[in-house]
Formats: sequence, C-alpha cells, structure tokens
Amino acid sequence: MKNTAQRLGFHRLRLGQFTLLLRPRLLLLGLLLAAVALLLAVFGITQGSLPVPASDIGRALFYPQQLSSQQYYIVWDIRLPRLLMALLSGAMLGMAGAAMQSITRNGLADPGLIGVKEGTSAVVLVLILLFPSLSLLWRPLAGMAGGLLVALIVVLLARDFSRPRFILIGIGVSWAFAAGIGVFMTTADVRDVQTALVWMAGSLHSATWSLLAVAFCWALPGALILFLTARASDVALLGDQSATGLGVRLRRLSLIRFCAPVLLTAASVSCVGSLGFVGLIAPHMARFLLRGGQVALLSGSALLGALLVLLTDSIGRLAFAPLQIPAGIVMALVGGPFFLLLLWRRRDAL
Repeated sequence: MKNTAQRLGFHRLRLGQFTLLLRPRLLLLGLLLAAVALLLAVFGITQGSLPVPASDIGRALFYPQQLSSQQYYIVWDIRLPRLLMALLSGAMLGMAGAAMQSITRNGLADPGLIGVKEGTSAVVLVLILLFPSLSLLWRPLAGMAGGLLVALIVVLLARDFSRPRFILIGIGVSWAFAAGIGVFMTTADVRDVQTALVWMAGSLHSATWSLLAVAFCWALPGALILFLTARASDVALLGDQSATGLGVRLRRLSLIRFCAPVLLTAASVSCVGSLGFVGLIAPHMARFLLRGGQVALLSGSALLGALLVLLTDSIGRLAFAPLQIPAGIVMALVGGPFFLLLLWRRRDAL
C-alpha cells in the first residue's frame, strides 16, 4: 500500500492518529496559483485612477488610519471589496462548473449552459427593477429559487444527467429565459434598464463589504457540501454498479451535488451578475494542470476560476481607462472560442 501510494506520487503525513496522503506536485501548483492570484490582487490595488505606491500596500492594509481620506476610501471602500468579490465569485463558479461536469460526466456542462444563470438573472432583475428598496439579503434567496426552478425544468425534460441532450435542452431553456429577459428589458424604464444592463454584463464595480459578506455566507455551505461529498463522487465515477456495491447512494449524492452548484451559481450571479464561461474553462484547466481526484479538481477549479475573474476584471478596469469594460464581456471574448473548440472536439458524441 505504501509503495503503491509512492508510485502514484502521494506522500504520507502523520498528524497524531490521523494520516493524510498528499501529492507535493499538486500542492506546489496550488500554492503557485495562489501566489499568482495574490500578486495580481496587489497589482489591482495599486493601479487605477489614483495610483497607490506598492510600498504603501502594507500600510494601507494594516495601518489604514495613516492614509489620506481619499486613499482610504479608494482602497478600502472600492478596490479591496471589488478584488475580493472577484476572487470569491470566480472560485464559486469554478467549483460549480467542476461539480456539474462530474455529475453529468460531460465536459460541456456548466450551470450557465443549463439556464441557471438566466433563471437567477430573471428573478434578481425583478427585484432590482420592481422592488429596489429590498435588502441585498433577498437577492441570493430569490436568485437561488429561480436557478433551482430552471434546473428542475431541464432535469425533468432531459430525465438524465449523463446524456448530451441534458446540455442541449439546458441551452434551449437558457435561450428561452434570455428572450424573456430581453422582452422585460425593452418594456422597462430606460434609467432602470441602464442599471440592469451593467449588472447583467457581469460588472464588479458595485461590490461592497456587505455584498461580499452575503456572497461568502452562501458560498461556504455550497463549498462544504462539494468537498464533503468529494470522496463519494470519486467512487461514483467508477460506474453505477461499482459505486452501489461500495455503498454509495447515487440518487441522494446526485441530488446533493446538483443543488450545491446551483446554490453557488445563484449566489454569484445575484451579487455580481452573469460571468459566463468561468465554470466551463476553469475545470478543464484544472484537469490539465493538476490531474487529481475531486478534491484536487474542486480546489484547482476554485483557484483558477478566481484567477480568471480577477484577471478579466483587471483587464476591463485598466486596459481602456477611464472607460471600464465589465468582466463578463472580457470573459465572453475568451470563453466563446473555448466553448466552440470543445464542441468541435466532441462533435461525434453529440
């Protein structure tokens, strides 16, 4: 057993009565990705309409009282919440995409491609335009209800997670909801439409500490569900008969792991709008770089998703300054060709 684990690249770490199997290569890559995200976040804090010297970053984070009122407002009330929201929303979408692809056993699966984002967007738009005085706490709740409703419609129509028609039906349902959103937008007040359009494009400019707290409160249970069921999900990938023989309750596992990505996606969309293709690209990158089980896939997808959203938001914020392009638009420019490439590679299976 020990030699087999070593041949697979695992090293045992004893913690009292417990033993952990670690893969140093995966751990090193994860730390490298986290370091890149940290460096990009520091760069994002320093750059903008009011540059903050890199030497002042430590003072800005740990001794904010030494900053001028303008620097304090820009760093603590604008840039830092925005950067943290980019990291959190990207991690949520990355984990959601990884879980959805594992459940459906389809590399094209993504909560955004089965209508979850459109269902969430439709409900949140109703709250924004018709009930603007409602608390931000209602957005994830209402968005989750809309996302779950659309997901259930797709499941009932497809009747199976693992068939390609599940994705194709999801795309059709998402288009139908997108058309409904378009009709709703054309009949609304112009001023409300402008606000809604910026939000729908996946902009993080309105991120605040309170909104970040709301997103984190919904991200935590979704992430815990996925990581706690990761081992059972690895067993489920061996096949239905083998998993059942090993004691895995497939129906309950599929339901739980299906609801968790919907929760993560709905929370992200409710807070920052639609950030398409993150849940599609991040898991594929994680598989290519890490090549591990579900824990490694979820962790890598979270890191890469956070890095993708942070990078696209930084590009949209700084590349055309003072004009700011929403991160969702920049992400779509990358994700669209990536999705077409995946469709071409899987053309014989559809």
